[in-house]
Order: sequence, then C-alpha cells, then structure tokens
Amino acid sequence: MERSGRRRTNPDEVRARILDVAEKHFRRAGYHKTSVADIASELGMSPANVYRFFPSRDAINESICRRVVNEVADIASAIARTNAPALEKLDRLLTAVHRHNKMTLVKEKRMHDLIVAAMQENWAIIKAHIARMVAIFEAIIREGIEAGQFKVEDPAEAARAVNTAFTPFFHPILIEHCIQHGEDTEAGLREQIRFIGKALGKSD
Repeated sequence: MERSGRRRTNPDEVRARILDVAEKHFRRAGYHKTSVADIASELGMSPANVYRFFPSRDAINESICRRVVNEVADIASAIARTNAPALEKLDRLLTAVHRHNKMTLVKEKRMHDLIVAAMQENWAIIKAHIARMVAIFEAIIREGIEAGQFKVEDPAEAARAVNTAFTPFFHPILIEHCIQHGEDTEAGLREQIRFIGKALGKSD
C-alpha cells in the first residue's frame, strides 16, 4: 500500500517540499553549509531520491534563489499595477525594492549571501530577474509617455538606464558596502530618483 501511495505522489509537491526544507536550512545555516544529505535526512529520503527531483545541488540553489528574487519582482509588479502616476510608481517601486534588499541584508544575512553568490557567479536566474525588472520599468515608462508625464523617445533604452542608475541601491554587495561605511542610502536614493525624473523629462 505504501509503495503505491508513493507512486501517486505528485512530483511538483515533492519538489516543493524539498525546496521548503532546503530554504529553512539555508536561512538557518547558510546555503554553503547545507548539504543534500541534510535536506534528505529531514525529509526521510535518501540523497539519491532528492536527485530524482533535482539534477544537481546547483539546481536546488538556483530554485531557492528564484524564490528570493521573485519576492522582489512581485513587490515591483504590485506597485506597477497601481493607478498612481508613472513617476510616483517608479519612486515607490525603487524605494520599496531598495528597502527590501537592505532588510534582507540586516535580517536574512544568509539569504543575502546566496544572492551575492548568484550575482558574482552570474547565475541564469539573476539574468532573468534583471530582465523582468527592466520590463517592469519599461511598462511604467511607456505609461508615463502616453500620459504626457515623460518625454523620452525610446522607453526600452530608458528602462535599461533606470536599471543601471539604481544598481547601487539594488545590488546586495553595494548595499552592504554602504551600510558598513555608515552611508545614508535613503538620502542617496532620493537624489537618484530626482535625477531620474529629470532624465525622463518629467512634466511639472
């Protein structure tokens, strides 16, 4: 009976359980100190069984990283869907993402370290996340152009420029550097948002 029950188990549910346990270990001990054996043991599985659902340890790391960066993209998407003027959306979005990333550093240092590794090693999930964020910026900029709030000719180019301009406030290593040196990231963020508003040709 037990074996047939196992055969009926939904693979997606098993993968989710594996990731839930992996994430718990990552948050407590750090991703580099968590082994597949640790994850398997808590689930009552063998490491070989875990590898039936994930082809490698790297695949588990990337899946947890995807969960973390999706939190950021979900924050951005929710703000982008509001009815606020375009510049206000950008202001709120950039501020919220910066504060979220800073809070991850302060309260979830081990997850912060995972994102640092992902960015340093150029994981595919980070490339996809940046592309998603740029697409969100572009949609907001297009709204601003259509509403006569922005005066730029190429919203895609402007979106990439916005992403580049805010890298110091998004990138985990740069945020960590600022905090370690006692820099006021909020003041710098406000200045950069004002600068971007002018660069987008905002109407007064």
